[in-house]
Amino acid sequence: MENVYDVAIIGSGPAGLAAGLYSGRARMNTIIIEKEKAGGQIVTTEEVENYPGSIGEESGPSLIARMVKQAEGFGAKKAKDTITDIQLDGDIKVLKGEKEEYRAKAVIIASGAKPRLIGCPGEKELTGKGVSYCATCDGAFFEDFEVFVVGGGDSAVEEAMFLTKFARKVTIIHRRDTLRAAKSIQEKAFKNEKIDFMWNSEIVEVKGEGIVESIVVKNRESGELKQIDADEEDGTFGVFVFIGFMPQTNLFKDKVDMDQRGYIITDDNMKTNIEGVFAAGDCRVKSLRQVVTACADGAIAATQAEKYIEDKFE
Repeated sequence: MENVYDVAIIGSGPAGLAAGLYSGRARMNTIIIEKEKAGGQIVTTEEVENYPGSIGEESGPSLIARMVKQAEGFGAKKAKDTITDIQLDGDIKVLKGEKEEYRAKAVIIASGAKPRLIGCPGEKELTGKGVSYCATCDGAFFEDFEVFVVGGGDSAVEEAMFLTKFARKVTIIHRRDTLRAAKSIQEKAFKNEKIDFMWNSEIVEVKGEGIVESIVVKNRESGELKQIDADEEDGTFGVFVFIGFMPQTNLFKDKVDMDQRGYIITDDNMKTNIEGVFAAGDCRVKSLRQVVTACADGAIAATQAEKYIEDKFE
């Protein structure tokens, strides 16, 4: 078929790049479409310690650079474009971009998810330099340091408890005077001697020169502002934000099945409810969102796409 790719991959985070690597290596005509820069969330991480084989000075950008080179080495093409509309029915899927239209036999959605931000000054500038959205990724960097956790739901409280394995003290900063987490989770947190609470409070600024050095906290009842500085010997502390994630799936609403939060529902083979359409990585319903699971999803999706194309078109 003329001008028809075997596989079109939307997104070039670890899931999309792994899918591109596997589909390219399988000699499928593959294109990876990315609206921003390659890498997804991991490119904001200064150090990567928990990806198998990452030893020494591994960073998010260095890991992604190798993934990009590897996918390209196996023939996966790249396009920088924003997909604005999709037609997933029929044997040939159509992806309409701002620059071009892409047609493919199979589509792998690897559009990712983004953490909900506090939205205060200094947050973006210090992301990866003390501000984090992943305790599993960055908790070990704060061994014997103090950390602050923003949020009051299940994830925030569970991650706060996880962080007590590393930090000497964890303070949960919550906008309300009660937690939203399940009672059983709350009970465990209240019993944990390492966890303190700042109620009716929110961070309004994160400060530091190249690394988090202080935060400004506002009491929502009194309006009082308080600056909390890092211990002089430490020089820094961690700010972990857990106020929700936003799957980047608006484009696929009413096109594929999703849960109530907007995550795409797949089976174990990354298949969506639409034949020839797969999803991989943080955009799909799953229990663990890490680089290693994203790569696994991408590999499975590409392998299943290959089988689908062989059965359908050959």
